[in-house]
Amino acid sequence: MIAQRGKSQTPKLKEKPLSIPEPFCNSGEAEQATIAYEKSDIIFLQGEPADAVFYIQKGKVKLSVFSRHGKEAVIGIMGPGDFFGEACLAGQQVRTSAAAAMTYCSIVRLDKNSVAELLAQEGAFSGLFLSYLLARNIRMEEDLVDQLFNSSEKRLARALLMLANFGKEDQAEPSPIRITQETLAEMIGATRPRVSFFMNRFRKLGFIHYDDHGLRVNSSLLAVVLRD
Repeated sequence: MIAQRGKSQTPKLKEKPLSIPEPFCNSGEAEQATIAYEKSDIIFLQGEPADAVFYIQKGKVKLSVFSRHGKEAVIGIMGPGDFFGEACLAGQQVRTSAAAAMTYCSIVRLDKNSVAELLAQEGAFSGLFLSYLLARNIRMEEDLVDQLFNSSEKRLARALLMLANFGKEDQAEPSPIRITQETLAEMIGATRPRVSFFMNRFRKLGFIHYDDHGLRVNSSLLAVVLRD
């Protein structure tokens, strides 16, 4: 196992069982628990048994893969309303990635057998879950195209807009971001100095700025993504 657990290894376990989280609260009961993770807590490690699906109620989660030599590649940043670990429903026996809390998180752990029963018996749940998976698949295809054809500057701009939830219907304005330049570099496949160079350029052009809540992304950054 390449990834290692952080110092805080025992997240707080709340009452069990609980009802399915929104928007699935009307879909019945499942074997589950709501777990509180502090920043940098490990949720699962690459190579561990894949026996549950996770639903984020609050916070942000980083999904990473590790090479044999310990090199990390960030393959996703998940937020409230997102599922992760769902590959266990398709027969995955062990985790092919690691998941760690980037902030304080409240996460519902759903036993995979319970989720499988809900998918078979509850049409509303299966429809919503399928819609989520399709949307995530589209996003992954867009990420692949972005990685293959776009410059590191465009990839960084797109990553910042996505992390700020730019364009979401329920977002009046982009959310503040708290993320290191190292993580951004891992996300877009660039070096940290390269990311630092573009971040300074974005700041000077007024595309981003910093305040007490973190990094703020302005909608004008979209011009970098749309630029030929």
